[in-house]
Amino acid sequence: MNRFLSRSQLRTRATQNAAAWFSPFSISRSVHSLPFATVDAEEISGSQPAEVLNFVQGKWKGASTWNTLVDPLNGEPFIKVAEVDEIEIQPFVESLSKCPKHGLHNPFKAPERYLLYGDISAKAAHMLSLPKVSDFFSRLIQRVAPKSYQQAFGEVYVTQKFLENFSGDQVRFLARSFGVPGNHIGQQSHGFRWPYGPVAIITPFNFPLEIPVLQLMGALYMGNKPILKVDSKVSIVMEQMMRLLHYCGLPVDDVDFINSDGKTMNKLLMEANPRMTLFTGSSRVAEKLVGDLKGRIKLEDAGFDWKILGPDVQEVDYVAWVCDQDAYACSGQKCSAQSILFMHENWSSSSLISKLKDLAQRRKLEDLTIGPVLTFTTEAMLEHKNKLLKIPGSKLLFGGEPLKNHSIPSVYGALKPTAIYVPLEEILKEGNYELVTREIFGPFQIVTEYKKDQLPLVLDALERMHAHLTAAVVSNDPIFLQNVIGNTVNGTTYAGLRARTTGAPQNHWFGPAGDPRGAGIGTPEAIKLVWSCHREIIYDFGPLPKKWEIPPST
Repeated sequence: MNRFLSRSQLRTRATQNAAAWFSPFSISRSVHSLPFATVDAEEISGSQPAEVLNFVQGKWKGASTWNTLVDPLNGEPFIKVAEVDEIEIQPFVESLSKCPKHGLHNPFKAPERYLLYGDISAKAAHMLSLPKVSDFFSRLIQRVAPKSYQQAFGEVYVTQKFLENFSGDQVRFLARSFGVPGNHIGQQSHGFRWPYGPVAIITPFNFPLEIPVLQLMGALYMGNKPILKVDSKVSIVMEQMMRLLHYCGLPVDDVDFINSDGKTMNKLLMEANPRMTLFTGSSRVAEKLVGDLKGRIKLEDAGFDWKILGPDVQEVDYVAWVCDQDAYACSGQKCSAQSILFMHENWSSSSLISKLKDLAQRRKLEDLTIGPVLTFTTEAMLEHKNKLLKIPGSKLLFGGEPLKNHSIPSVYGALKPTAIYVPLEEILKEGNYELVTREIFGPFQIVTEYKKDQLPLVLDALERMHAHLTAAVVSNDPIFLQNVIGNTVNGTTYAGLRARTTGAPQNHWFGPAGDPRGAGIGTPEAIKLVWSCHREIIYDFGPLPKKWEIPPST
C-alpha cells in the first residue's frame, strides 16, 4: 500500500528525465511545458484564476454563466467553470442523438476502432507514466479535492495502470464472442457484446480523475458515445485529461463534456434520452434518476462500509494502521471508507483503540492527511456526533472537535478524525439503527464490540443495511471467514489478516452487489456488464433436407 513515490522523488525523477521525454514534443508551451495543459496547478489563484470549458460537437465552448469556485483550503475564488444552463443544452442533445443505438462501432461495424482505442490507451498510459505529467495531475487533484500527495498520486497511478491494461489488442478482447452448434447443418448461434450507443456518465468529486477516466474509457471501448459530467467542484481535472486524450488521438466527436448543475443535467437526460446512464454518487440522487430514466441506469452509489475484526488477535500495529487508512485517508471521503468497526471482544483487551487514536492524531492539515470535507459542514458533523452521544452507553473515543488554525471556508467541513463507540445492542434498536448507519462522508466512524456468541447480532446489523459496496473481514480463521462471507453480500469484500475496506485498484472488480442496477469499474467484467449488452445472432444457411415439403400447419 506504500508502493507510490513521494512528491520529492517524483520531482527528482522529472528533473533527471526531462530531456529524454520532452524531446518528442515540438510544441512550445508556457504551462508546465506539457503539450495538452492549459493550466498550471501551482499557479491557480485569485489573481490567476483557471477556466473550465465544455466540449461538444468537436469544439471547446464557454457558457453564458460562469460559476466561481473557492479554494477549499483558503476560500479564495480561484476557478471559473462555464456552466451550461437549461436553454443551452441543445447542442449536447443533438450531438448525443446523432449516435445510433448500434453505437460508433460493434463487432460488425468499424472494428478497426477497437484497435484505435488500444492505441489511444497505450499513448495515454505512457503520458501518465511520465513524472512531469503524473505530478501535474496529482497536484491538480490536490488543489480541488485536498488529499495527501500519496493519495492523489495513487489515483493517477491506478488510472495509468488501467490504461496500460487495455492497450494493444485488449480492447477488442472485450468484445470476444462465442458460438454454439445448432440443430442442423448450417445453423449456429453466436453471442456478441453490443454497445448501447448514446450514453451518459455522471461522476462525483472525491476521485476527480480515476472514476471518470475508467468509466469513460470503458464506455468508449465497447462502442458507445458518452456525454460526461463531473462534479463542477473538481471538473478541471477531467477537462485537462480530455485534452490529454485528444492529444493521444481520441476522435473529437466521440465524447462530449459538460459542466452544469444537477437540474440542467437532469433536463438534458430527459431530452437526449441516452440508452444507458452510469451514475456514481449519492443514493438520493441515484434513486431519483432510476425513476426519471425508467431503469436505464447503472449505479455505484453510497456505501456505509463495515469491517469485522475476528477472534484471532494478531499484528495489532498493522491492523490499526489499516483501520486508520480506511477510515481517515482522503478525510474519509471515499465511498469505500470504513464507516463502522465491529471488534471481537478479544480485540478490546489489545492496544488497538489506543494505537488507532495515536495514528489518527498524527494526521495534520499541513500535508493534507486530514483536510476539508466537501459535502458536510463542520456543524452538521458535530450535530451528528451529539445525537450519537445521546444513545445509552455511547462514548467519544477520540476526535469530535473542529480542526484549529485553518482558513477552510465555512461551506466545507473541518473536523478532527473522529470515532464514537456505540454498544451493539443499542445499534440494533429500531430508534437508533438509522441514525448510527447514516453515512457521514468525512473522517467519522462508529466502533462497537461483540462477544463470541454475538456474531448473529452483527450479521443481523449487516443484513439491515441498504448499501453493499465494500467490506472487510479481518481474520485468518477459515471457519469464521466462511461464516461471515456466506452470510453477507458486499460486492467488494476483502478477507484475511490484511483485509481493508478501501482500495479500488485496476486489478480487481470494484462495485456493489445485491442490486441488479449495481455498476462495477476497472475490470473486463465490469466494462462488459456496464457498457454493453448481449446480442445473439443465429446463422441458418441450410441447405434444406432433400425432398423437403411444406409441412401441415401447426
